[in-house]
Amino acid sequence: MSERTKKGDILLSIKGLKIQGFSDEKWHDIVKGVDLTLRAGEVLGLIGESGAGKSTLGLAAMGYTQPGCRITEGEIIFDGVDLAKLSDEGKRKFWGDRMTYVAQSAAASFNPAHRLIAQTTASTIRAGIKDRKSAYDDAKQLYRALNLPDPDHIGDRYPHQVSGGQLQRVMTAMAMSPRPDLLVFDEPTTALDVTTQVEVLASMRSIVEEFNTAAIYITHDLAVVAQMADTIKVLRHGYEVEEAPTRQMLSAPEQPYTKSLWSVRALEKPQQAVQASVLSLQGIDASYGVQKVLHNVNIEVPKGSTVAVVGESGSGKSTTARVITGLLPQTLGSVKFNGEDLPPALADRSKDQKRRIQMIYQMADTAMNPRQTVREIIGRPLEFYLGMRGEAKTKRIVELLEMIELDAVFMERLPGELSGGQKQRICIARALAAEPDFIICDEVTSALDQIVQEGILKLLLRLQNELGLTYLFITHDISTVNAIADQVVVMNQGEVVEQGLKTDVFQPPYPDYTALLLSSVPEMDPDWLTNLIQQRAETNV
Repeated sequence: MSERTKKGDILLSIKGLKIQGFSDEKWHDIVKGVDLTLRAGEVLGLIGESGAGKSTLGLAAMGYTQPGCRITEGEIIFDGVDLAKLSDEGKRKFWGDRMTYVAQSAAASFNPAHRLIAQTTASTIRAGIKDRKSAYDDAKQLYRALNLPDPDHIGDRYPHQVSGGQLQRVMTAMAMSPRPDLLVFDEPTTALDVTTQVEVLASMRSIVEEFNTAAIYITHDLAVVAQMADTIKVLRHGYEVEEAPTRQMLSAPEQPYTKSLWSVRALEKPQQAVQASVLSLQGIDASYGVQKVLHNVNIEVPKGSTVAVVGESGSGKSTTARVITGLLPQTLGSVKFNGEDLPPALADRSKDQKRRIQMIYQMADTAMNPRQTVREIIGRPLEFYLGMRGEAKTKRIVELLEMIELDAVFMERLPGELSGGQKQRICIARALAAEPDFIICDEVTSALDQIVQEGILKLLLRLQNELGLTYLFITHDISTVNAIADQVVVMNQGEVVEQGLKTDVFQPPYPDYTALLLSSVPEMDPDWLTNLIQQRAETNV
């Protein structure tokens, strides 16, 4: 923290901030006169649904606006300086030095060609805060404070050589390296499994407290913000709904909208009768090179049902999906679909076999070509699998958009002109365009706010009922499992630990690993993380 600011001093004051974004050939208001005050050493949580203006406001606190956005009114006073009036050159004196940013997707934020420690220290060295040796030594201390394995050497690795949770902590070390006054966390644990999330949250909270850093924590996860924030501000459609200390906000929210956020995850799918298996994995082994990653995996997926696959990062969930789709041929065992063996390699499967099994990916941003319109994205599988052209194809695209509760006006939009929930709906429509029997949903709601999540889950359930679809639903969110699953498969280190009806798997007594997963699900209690860390320290978990 700067010598100019002491704990409790007002570090950031935003008054009457208005920001516009450009889309559909005109400017739209996206932040509409918001005020914000942040003191040194405090953490402010920003919550709200997709499109509320959370990330826009968080970036604006650093004087930054994304391309296609502009500040039209208001002031952003950071330690006495109005950032809104500075040129980009003037702002750069603050960026990467006195204020830093931790993004949602660490994987997309690192340069794959440079070692982690070089990227961790780049801004600190460039700003002249430390020389290279001092910065490297300090980075190793930060790695140690963030509970990263082998802190003296992990920085020598490249981004692809560490797990998602480790990479997120390295990004936090990068942000802390120059010892900023202000740290903006933008959904930093959204894509992490629950056990990894606990470790990352504990590390982030510890390091913010240790250095008395002021922080803005942007999230759609109410249980997560309860662990991190001193104060919570709720946003909707660019307006402030309400703001209060965390305990008060959790126990007695005043506004009806805030109360709706608190109660949004009550969705639960009723148990269904078990039918014959449409997909069967029998004795599957798989490897990446010489590294064996799946060990004798056996999974049955009944027709018309949803089987949720849960487990922490590296447990083999997504690798299992790659085997099913033929992207990673198994080394042993068989994949049977409708009673017939599927060729292990995608290239050896018929067009009809490919059509019947589709996949919806976790990150809609990277799953769509940013230069293709919605018409082109949905139209491609219609042409490839069904041979549709011209007017018939256009009519079917409109039907698919209506099926996912969008309309024809979206056809000419690019992915960058869509909200997170809209992007994921387009990915669902693209999968439906092939008229599949079986859809693999790989963490499809993990990057979405809770209201949008509920909308996507209800959409998937409706489509399943109407079209008789079968889902394999990969997730780390236990509440999502309750909402959509009939059966649950628990995986750990490439093996199936447990499989059965949802009602059976979630009833005690649990196997040790299932118990660990369930105990790692954050609760709407500000003391939950503290108590969990203390409990695990006492029991050496």
